[in-house]
Amino acid sequence: MFEELPVLPPDSILGLAAECRADPNPEKVDLTIGIYMDESGNCPVFKAVSNAQRQLIEQETTKAYLPPQGYQPFLDGMMSLVVGSEQLSARSGQVSAVQTPGGCGAIRIGAEVLQSAAPGARVWVSDPTWPVHLPLLNSVGLHIETYAYYDPATKGVNFDAMVEGLKAAVAGDIVLLHGCCHNPSGADLTPQQWQVIADMAAKQGFTPMIDIAYQGLGDGLEADAVGVRTLIASVPEVVIAASCSKNLGLYRERTGVALFVSGDARSAEATASQAKSAARRVYSMPPAHGGIIAGMVLNDAALRSEWEAELSSMCQRIQGLRTTFREQLEAATGRDFAFIAKEKGMFSFLGLTREQAQQVRKEHSLYMLDSSRINVASLNAGNIERVVAAVAAVS
Repeated sequence: MFEELPVLPPDSILGLAAECRADPNPEKVDLTIGIYMDESGNCPVFKAVSNAQRQLIEQETTKAYLPPQGYQPFLDGMMSLVVGSEQLSARSGQVSAVQTPGGCGAIRIGAEVLQSAAPGARVWVSDPTWPVHLPLLNSVGLHIETYAYYDPATKGVNFDAMVEGLKAAVAGDIVLLHGCCHNPSGADLTPQQWQVIADMAAKQGFTPMIDIAYQGLGDGLEADAVGVRTLIASVPEVVIAASCSKNLGLYRERTGVALFVSGDARSAEATASQAKSAARRVYSMPPAHGGIIAGMVLNDAALRSEWEAELSSMCQRIQGLRTTFREQLEAATGRDFAFIAKEKGMFSFLGLTREQAQQVRKEHSLYMLDSSRINVASLNAGNIERVVAAVAAVS
């Protein structure tokens, strides 16, 4: 049966990370995978998460399955965090949630529900977008269209082109938007631009789907949710995929949630039932550990305060890295890298060609994607000078 199966190429990001691990150069630098690294190059465990885990170990009395929809305190905490208390009150009874294995699981469950509601519907995704969006969406039967987003010339959002492209989105279409900290560009919409998109959705009838995987790593927990909440206030239906991988550091725990904002209580009940049915056939039951930990942190005042302080510190460090990186690149190359300091979150395109990105990999053991997308959060005092020197050598 398997003898005719083709050997598939490695994932474009994970494959490069594996290549870096195999590189014998002791001064190699991996800027590929989207994981937050601290100053020592380690992906840290939040103190709030460690404290919650200790409490859980002391209190836990069972390893029985969670309910199909997940751990309710986690769902309540995430609805409040993402949707906000004001919108939850305004849309009372119209918001449903299902716990998922990470943000990927949330996107997939959202896609399953959308496919059930509108088989074969078009999903508009930004150019560029996170590559895994595409298989998560089209594997259920949805069809992909693209809209202009990032302008390599200006190193920012080409909003006029975005608006022009989305004029073709009609009722029955879905438009996938990055809630904050756009992956891979780091270029985000302004609150005013979010309102323009919300007005277009209301007028044209398309359904927004928002992937918000980095809330708290841009301008803060509340500011990073402006886009989501603007859309919820403007249109009857919104699908949201949220993740706790980055802002709670629960990468390996696969902790996410699919949120559905509906036009009325009956529709909310329907979407919840469809989401639970999809979850049952895709992965059966949600993983428990990460959801319980996140629920404890989100709902316990002391843990919540500790977490928010840690997250704020992390956000400030990323912003500081962006400023330092910009200054050193400009000093080394004489070029303008102001865009790096203006971007949000972990990612940035450096503006190198494919050939230059491959050259720094071959000659300097500096690993970035061929698009020159890097994870800024992988920089630290021990490697930033090597990174700057490598980029300057090919610029």
